[in-house]
Amino acid sequence: MPEVHFLPDDKRIQVRPGTTLLDAGRKAHVNIRTRCGGKAACLMCKVKAGGGGGLAAATRNEELKLGSLLADGFRLACQACVIGNVTVNVPEDPLKAAVRAQLMRQREEEW
Repeated sequence: MPEVHFLPDDKRIQVRPGTTLLDAGRKAHVNIRTRCGGKAACLMCKVKAGGGGGLAAATRNEELKLGSLLADGFRLACQACVIGNVTVNVPEDPLKAAVRAQLMRQREEEW
């Protein structure tokens, strides 16, 4: 069975071929943001997949929604299906990033 490696969480999970990255992330307890429930409508589940052919070809929905981002390795986790081993980089949630940045600023001010 193919293995999906999620970064930066460094979590790995084996899934059946044809499983979407979104479903694999849920099984691995990796938070991939989505608002549309996996219908390729919100574009919140963008992830960056490593090369190596571990994902099926982009769907028409992905081509329409992502355009040139596909060439940079971005995929929609709700549409991209696993067919082999793949490494996926999940972007940090913007709210978590803002909180982390604020905490870092506070720590710097304390010193």
